[in-house]
Amino acid sequence: MHFYYLDESGDTGTNLKDKNQPIFVLGGTRVREAGWNSTQQDLEKLIADYFGSAGVPEGFELHTHELLGPHGKGPFAGHADKKRYGLCISILDLLVQRKHGFHYFAASKPTLLSSSVEAPIGFDTKVPYLLAFDYLVTYINWEAQQKLGKTQRAMIILDQKPELHDGIEQIMNERRYRGAKAHRVKQIAEFCYPVDSKQNSMIQLSDLVVYCVRRFLEVEHGYHDAWSEEAKNFYARCFQKISGNVNRKGIVDRKGKGMESLNNCLKTVQVKPKLRWKQRYALEAK
Repeated sequence: MHFYYLDESGDTGTNLKDKNQPIFVLGGTRVREAGWNSTQQDLEKLIADYFGSAGVPEGFELHTHELLGPHGKGPFAGHADKKRYGLCISILDLLVQRKHGFHYFAASKPTLLSSSVEAPIGFDTKVPYLLAFDYLVTYINWEAQQKLGKTQRAMIILDQKPELHDGIEQIMNERRYRGAKAHRVKQIAEFCYPVDSKQNSMIQLSDLVVYCVRRFLEVEHGYHDAWSEEAKNFYARCFQKISGNVNRKGIVDRKGKGMESLNNCLKTVQVKPKLRWKQRYALEAK
């Protein structure tokens, strides 16, 4: 069994005109059933080493907006950028070394606003979360079958989204039990919400992943030209580690009658780096 954790970044609901968050990302990290404990222990050591003799703050939870926000916030308040950036890179390196893959879908809200889908589907494609969730169901089913082995099964674990609960449930029901049998998802055994997402480190790490992806893509598409070169290069390094462990960059087409419109929409709104992006940043050789 492989657990696929999902969290979102840049979520403004149906407001597709928010100039401060023009890109939406849904995604996270994949964890093997047998790999959970070792990863958790190694993560705890990284956190302990970061805080050193001062000790890990009581009740500590890893929140990306605190770790990577300007000047740091919460337990990271006042910590130097270099130190905070170093912890983020170490965490991503840990996930890569432990062979926990990444998955995400990034959507341009302005492009989605002007797009339309005529496919026979039962959710509002103008809601970035639902569009991305439905796509990741397609991607996860494909990856589990084509990259992990036909006997492998996946479970999707996502943070609570009460306002989207009905839409998420409808998508999973439709994809698993409705429509032509040949096109139903078969590798996804179940999906669920964590008992307490605030205490679930893999949801927290998924938040880190999608935040870094969003910030880099915003840099790439000119939304943060005023940022320092250090910050831009940092997010490029993060993206290099994440994208290097995604099994497919292009869209996995959803099969079925009339799905061409949906697939074309996904390809149109998907946000990717510009060509030769690695040449524009100070990246370490892999």
